[in-house]
Amino acid sequence: MYAIFKSGGKQYEARPGHTIRLEKLPGEVGENVVLSEVLFFSDGEKVSIGQPLVEGLSIKAKIVEHGRLPKIVIFKHKRRKDYRKKTGHRQSFTAVRVENIG
Repeated sequence: MYAIFKSGGKQYEARPGHTIRLEKLPGEVGENVVLSEVLFFSDGEKVSIGQPLVEGLSIKAKIVEHGRLPKIVIFKHKRRKDYRKKTGHRQSFTAVRVENIG
């Protein structure tokens, strides 16, 4: 059994018991979250494809942790022009454990 859902502009695959890192979600560690934008669902025999979303289906998950990914370095330069610019970015994430699909 698995589902494909949308969160934070990206699509993820959810299976019961698996942990997924999503874009940062509001809420504290240990709270339950309902992810309702389900695009596809399969239970092994029956397949449901949303147009654009599957009606009446949601994913229940629990927040496991909040964190930040490693820094990505952005370095820009123009040759022979004495132009250099170095910046960085760390993306925040929320890890959730899928409890139930249904």
